[in-house]
Amino acid sequence: MKISISSGKGGTGKTFISTNLAALSAQMGDRVTLLDCDVEEPNSHLFLKLEGERKEPVTITSPVGIDADKCTACGKCVPACRYNALALIKGKMLLFDELCHACGVCTLVCPEGAFIEGEKEIGELRHGKSGKIDLHYGLLKTAAGGMSPRLIRELKQHTGEGLTILDSPPGTACSSVETVKDADLCVLVADPTPFALHDLKLAVNMCRAIGQEPAVVVNRAGLDDRDLKSYCRKAALEILAEIPDDRRIAQTYSVGDLVLEKLPSYRDHFQRLLERIRETASKTRPVRKDLIEPLFRPGGKTGRAGTKNPGGFRPDEFVIISGKGGTGKTSIAACFAQMQRGGVIADCDVDAADLHLILNPRTREEGDFVGGIEVDIDKEKCNRCGRCLEVCRFSAVVKTGDGDYLIDQAACEGCGACQVVCPRNAVSSRDAVNGKWFVSETRFGAMSHAILGYAEENSGRLVTLVRNHATDLAAPLSADSASGENPPPRIIIDGSPGTGCPVIASVSGARFAVVVTEPTVSGLHDLVRVFELTRHFGVATGVIVNKADLNEEMTERIKAATSEAGARFLGTIPYDNAFTRAQIQRQTLLEHGNTPAAEAVRRIWEKVFQSSQPQGAS
Repeated sequence: MKISISSGKGGTGKTFISTNLAALSAQMGDRVTLLDCDVEEPNSHLFLKLEGERKEPVTITSPVGIDADKCTACGKCVPACRYNALALIKGKMLLFDELCHACGVCTLVCPEGAFIEGEKEIGELRHGKSGKIDLHYGLLKTAAGGMSPRLIRELKQHTGEGLTILDSPPGTACSSVETVKDADLCVLVADPTPFALHDLKLAVNMCRAIGQEPAVVVNRAGLDDRDLKSYCRKAALEILAEIPDDRRIAQTYSVGDLVLEKLPSYRDHFQRLLERIRETASKTRPVRKDLIEPLFRPGGKTGRAGTKNPGGFRPDEFVIISGKGGTGKTSIAACFAQMQRGGVIADCDVDAADLHLILNPRTREEGDFVGGIEVDIDKEKCNRCGRCLEVCRFSAVVKTGDGDYLIDQAACEGCGACQVVCPRNAVSSRDAVNGKWFVSETRFGAMSHAILGYAEENSGRLVTLVRNHATDLAAPLSADSASGENPPPRIIIDGSPGTGCPVIASVSGARFAVVVTEPTVSGLHDLVRVFELTRHFGVATGVIVNKADLNEEMTERIKAATSEAGARFLGTIPYDNAFTRAQIQRQTLLEHGNTPAAEAVRRIWEKVFQSSQPQGAS
């Protein structure tokens, strides 16, 4: 039995549920395997200590260079590459490794065979045991964002007998789809906050679109849950369990202990949850596709991600990111947007965009985001030669029992390799509308934002489009600043969590990155991963610890790690439920009232722009 534990956003308690369920099931004598598929920020091993850990590098066949002696600079490969990973500049071909998805199209279209292919490491798998639990997790290589689904696919080869629990990446993009799609049951963990409810709706849509009928666990129960439960009734979602909002749980989690062992009164909660999961997974449950809620209505001007002129106008961009979701990143971004006065705001967390829930934007312009192509195979034209199956590196071409070939749209990344090699022109393609972009006005200034469609790829390109629109919004403000009427414009970016495609697209080229973390073992672990990413792209970085008084010893360890990484410690924010109360009121923390957390954010704001100046600058 395969059970996926997922969520619409990070920080809802997904790993907390996964690890405690695995421990309980093993204590009951079951054969248990835990696969941590959150390969950008795996945390399960921090709570289930591994014995006899071994590492296994994962490589894929990929272009690793271009033979200058063979390349004639004909440029045929440039339009063929759907990921903008190739450029022809002054008669020289350039390959941008961080954008390459290793689809192989360039090697197929090159008439001279100039592309050199080899094995490229995209990450590693780690294997071990935690007591009676077989634990396997993936660790994505820094700046290898587009490779998450392929690393997860390799990890899933270690599915065990008995019960296998898959700790899924949060969100609704390709890595989540790869984890969830063939589970016997997908359990979505949500808490009763406006952000979590909004993102739960996206996750439910994603599950139903790929043929999964999910169930729900409510974590942090005891907060105002009327809206959450109203939605679950409307969407015909079964609530399997409710875990109380208890500060002791957060404190136990912060030091890497299992609640099952440290707070035995919660054993009954997990016992009942495990029983309900087994019972629900064993049933045949219809997938309620009729209840999928449309995210947006197609229409408006088509938008595609393009490359800005490097010599053109580019304002200072300050990006707020986190190693995982749920750290308070968006709430802090909203406060910064309020305090910057006269700048531009961009929500680049496109597959779980929540900033609009606070800023209530009024749409000025909108359009469809076209991030790639969608392909189909015409059975009448197909001669069943199988070339499409041979060249597809995403396992998206499927051969049926009747010998026909078809495209698994959930696995397809729109590279077009199948279309290039088809001798009968049986593969057709069309623009794929992957999401919707918006340019809006808010009470704090102009805003660029977007929604990625559920179960869609191309989040990185949609982030690029959002940033480019924000730059366009800032351009006229720059003219005002040149005349001395206003300060130079800045863009406050609510970035994506993690280290994958969207956060790479959010961070690269930014002036300063603010990382919001929490004083937990997973917070420290994820922070170190984010440091690797910002260092890779040469972006100066500062750190905020939210809920700092939850574990003061861990806060000190984070300070030390920040110093060791050459980053700047910006300050701490105390544990304060005002964050949630402000969300419910659609306010920023600062608008909600003069709380200790609000005062801390104001002090941090002053340090952000001081810290973003070069050392020694006034």
